[in-house]
Amino acid sequence: ARGGPVLPDSVLYEIFLYLDHVDVLSVGLVCQQWHAVARDEFLWKELFYRYYRISREVPRHPAAVSWYDEFQRLYDTIPCVEVQALKEHNDQVLHLSFSHSGSLFASCSKDCTVKIWSNELDISLQHSSNMRPYNWSYTQFSQFNSDDSLLLVSGVFVGPHNSSSGEIAVISMENFTLLSRVRNKPYDVFGCWLNETNLISGNLHRIGRITSCSVLWLNNAFQGIESENVNVVKRLFKIQNLNASTIRTVMVADCSWYDSPDLLLDYEEQLAASSTSTCPVFDLGSDSEEEEAKPRQTTEPAVQELPDDGGVMAEDGLQQFFDDLMEGRVKPAMTETELETKVAELFVRNRTKLPELNLLPTDSNSKTKYLIFTTGCLTYSPHQIG
Repeated sequence: ARGGPVLPDSVLYEIFLYLDHVDVLSVGLVCQQWHAVARDEFLWKELFYRYYRISREVPRHPAAVSWYDEFQRLYDTIPCVEVQALKEHNDQVLHLSFSHSGSLFASCSKDCTVKIWSNELDISLQHSSNMRPYNWSYTQFSQFNSDDSLLLVSGVFVGPHNSSSGEIAVISMENFTLLSRVRNKPYDVFGCWLNETNLISGNLHRIGRITSCSVLWLNNAFQGIESENVNVVKRLFKIQNLNASTIRTVMVADCSWYDSPDLLLDYEEQLAASSTSTCPVFDLGSDSEEEEAKPRQTTEPAVQELPDDGGVMAEDGLQQFFDDLMEGRVKPAMTETELETKVAELFVRNRTKLPELNLLPTDSNSKTKYLIFTTGCLTYSPHQIG
């Protein structure tokens, strides 16, 4: 509106939602009603509380004659002043993370350094770590642990034959020494803290051309051995990927403050949902990476449905079907990609292990934490939240 505040896209979106709500049917009608809507007090009051996320108990400023004027005052007349320009990086800055105390922040950049800053009135550089000697291409993500004693730094690692993978480094905030390095594949897993001393990383194992499995590992930030390149690890999850998708952008959320029986699915419903999921969590039974090439044979017979004849078949029958397929005795009516996906699904179902009830936390004081990540079942691009 002429003479009004310059609105961000999020506010314009809210306005058009409001216009749709009042049943505006054409662009011409929008133009005719715009002046009335632009001064609608109910709309500006809603935008005020939503945009600034202020409690509705906070009243309008006494000097403001309308909610429109109040929004305009806060958006247009509150100064945004640049207090300092930090020019120590010599390439793009990709990520900033603040410590929980707010007194420090870390910056990652394509110049392959992570810099730690003191967030005082006069911002000062406390430390800079160059990761290029460790064959890193650039640093891309960082996160302070809960007590701000350690900093997790994630970056892109250039391996043999210029293959790009990822690596996570842990830096002590006491003396800025490098405590450990952890492999992280693919690099856009990023990694995150589970608690003060343990972090989560990823690894990727190819099953076929478009199928794979992502393994999430729990790593100790402090190495109990002399070499910093050997990790103290324990496997957490193994998740099947379809259609060339992978697990990415992992994070851990502590939602114990917001736990509500009305918001959480019943555990039996979760089990039922997981049994029919197209992206099941599965476990091949090994706790070390070296053993992963030898899948554990399940003791319980697994009955699977084959798409070709519509019948059911136990694991021995499934193996016979694969043998016949490889030797050309049967020819499935599906493409190579569809066959690979079906084989991966059947392989996973045979070795799926549901969570054990006795492993669930029983201590009322224990915090419930959730692992959140981006993934997908339909395409390579992540389009789902796991």
